[in-house]
Amino acid sequence: MRYFVTGCAGFIGSTLTDRLLADGHEVVGYDNFSTGRLEFLQRAQDYAGFRLVRADVLDTRTLTAAMSGSECVCHLAANADVRFGTERPRRDLEQNTIATHGVLESMRHCGVPRIAFASTGSVYGEATVFPTPEDAPFPVQTSLYAASKLAGEALISAYCAGFGLQAWIFRFVSILGERYTHGHVVDFYRQLGEDPQRLRVLGDGRQRKSYLYVQDCVQAMVTAMQRSTDPVNVFNLGHDTWCEVNDSIGWICAALGVSPRIEYSGGERGWVGDNPFIFLDNRKIRALGWQPTLSIQEGIHRTLDSLRTRSRSGDTYP
Repeated sequence: MRYFVTGCAGFIGSTLTDRLLADGHEVVGYDNFSTGRLEFLQRAQDYAGFRLVRADVLDTRTLTAAMSGSECVCHLAANADVRFGTERPRRDLEQNTIATHGVLESMRHCGVPRIAFASTGSVYGEATVFPTPEDAPFPVQTSLYAASKLAGEALISAYCAGFGLQAWIFRFVSILGERYTHGHVVDFYRQLGEDPQRLRVLGDGRQRKSYLYVQDCVQAMVTAMQRSTDPVNVFNLGHDTWCEVNDSIGWICAALGVSPRIEYSGGERGWVGDNPFIFLDNRKIRALGWQPTLSIQEGIHRTLDSLRTRSRSGDTYP
């Protein structure tokens, strides 16, 4: 099959691109490199079936031309700078919602029948049922990022009904692993590298989160696309447990051999719109035969190993 992957040079996008190529598919990768990194595509560029297009998803003319001949779109390009949504509120609208509309329009013009979409578990807002299932009622949205992703989900569902597309919508928890570029593990690693005696933590450290290793995430996506055939397929992708931020701090500090003074900013949220408890019900994807291979703690350790390896090699990332 010929896949079209937006955000192909990003953390999850490059990992998915590698997997699709390894499985024998052709991939057209599309990225503007605003946050993606060319070195993440080194493995992909060894494949004859890979072609890279450097362009923005909002450039619909280039997008449509590049997409021509594809059979499935994996739409992972997005603004994932969740913390700063209220400082730049139009960015989520443009890069998440409007960009998704542009992808759907390009699909319609090119006759591409399938789309896999990277959404977020944050769309459940302040959930009242835990673990939270896919059919949980949506409360009032508290995050601009989640609101923009939910709008993207709605557009995709409407295009499936109106134009006969097929969709797989994946609501992720936070993803960890190699090529990880933003989030608490990178933040804490950077801080402790600069000053191992002090660690600043947003919120009170008691926020409860579920995390998933990136290879497990990609395996879940591939499994769903192979085995779930409804017109619109919605899947939570997460672990069957959660941890507190304080737990993660303990694992990271132990792995790095440091005992910093921890300074909390206070309150139950790290930033405006931060959900203090995200824990998704993943029984639906498990029913297809998928299960995670790494625990949350193992995923954090694997992420730290990758960060330390890159630092030792002299890479400017992170």
